[in-house]
Amino acid sequence: MFGRGILAAVLAVALVMAPAVPATAGAAAAEECQPEKGTMKLPAGEPWAQKRLDVKSAWRLTRGAGARVAVVDSGVDFRHPQLRWISKIIDVTRTGYRDRDCVGHGTAVTGIIAAKPIEGVPFYGVAPDATMIMIKQSNSTQGDPKDLVAAINEAVKNKADVINVSIKASDTPQLKAAVMNALAQDIVIVAAAGNVKNQKEEVEPAYPASYEGVLAVGSATQDGRHAETSNAATPVGVIAPGVGLLVPWTGRSYKLSEEGSSFACAYVTGVAALVRSRYPRLDQDQVRRRIIATADGAAGKGTGAGMVNPALAVSAVLPFEPAGMPVVAPPPPLPISADAIAKAPKPDTVTANIAMVVTGAALVIVLLAGAFVLVVPLGKRRGWKPGRPA
Repeated sequence: MFGRGILAAVLAVALVMAPAVPATAGAAAAEECQPEKGTMKLPAGEPWAQKRLDVKSAWRLTRGAGARVAVVDSGVDFRHPQLRWISKIIDVTRTGYRDRDCVGHGTAVTGIIAAKPIEGVPFYGVAPDATMIMIKQSNSTQGDPKDLVAAINEAVKNKADVINVSIKASDTPQLKAAVMNALAQDIVIVAAAGNVKNQKEEVEPAYPASYEGVLAVGSATQDGRHAETSNAATPVGVIAPGVGLLVPWTGRSYKLSEEGSSFACAYVTGVAALVRSRYPRLDQDQVRRRIIATADGAAGKGTGAGMVNPALAVSAVLPFEPAGMPVVAPPPPLPISADAIAKAPKPDTVTANIAMVVTGAALVIVLLAGAFVLVVPLGKRRGWKPGRPA
């Protein structure tokens, strides 16, 4: 199982670190669509990332309803029990594998953003009520940069509120133009900072994460520090869990111990969906600034403003927002449980019996006191002699 987990991690990292080399149309179509197998054996406890972010506290205000999220990635296995409600799948790869995820990466990213909670399963997404659109940009560990541009443009056409780009590419005029257009259309773009094999090698900023206006996300360890595999050359806005993660996988399965800024990016995208749902009148720049302003605080190079904080992101009152902003959407109705319904208390027989005894004793005392007040004067007048019968 560990061998498979390592190989899957390599595949996930390779997708984010893939060089921007165009693939030939025939080669992409001929590739075998065989993602690594996952596991059905899940840990007993809740994953550390969910505990650390405490997403359910934010759910008291919103679960992402109304927010449209476009995921630019390797596809999604919509047959997964937690991902069957995917709204739309758009394939720009032209490979014939439209309804399949041949890497597993896209399924994992989509699940982190919005997997539906299922009883007995410890994993759930950040914004499970968001509307999800999968835009398939790659069918392997290497994607065509032209397809990345096309995918972002498709997200704009489909009126996305948030775009998740867990991909590292080179800076090109076409990519920058697509990103600037999406920002101009009031779309929040969340992108991965990228991964590095080791910090000793020379690293370059990742794109589109390094473009101005894009919310770049770095990877964090369980103690909130910058993960060694996270690209610190990218100007990071916030960090999110990116090490030792449980994620949904293809084949209705899961992967354990996954790592990468791709997955950290997905957590922040989920938070962006919550903010857009809660504050529908905030523009994309205000959403990005709110997420950065409510983070937990920098923890060194490559951590930006620190760990993203979902509960604060949807509840904090910020001084820099315009007067009258943000406009708050009403919170979702809380489900009524049996425990929340008032029940008639059971009769307390012990207390009732004690009350009767006390009442009876008090009555006896009152009668004795009354008799004493009447009898004593009469007895004194008779000299305490017995009376004669009439």
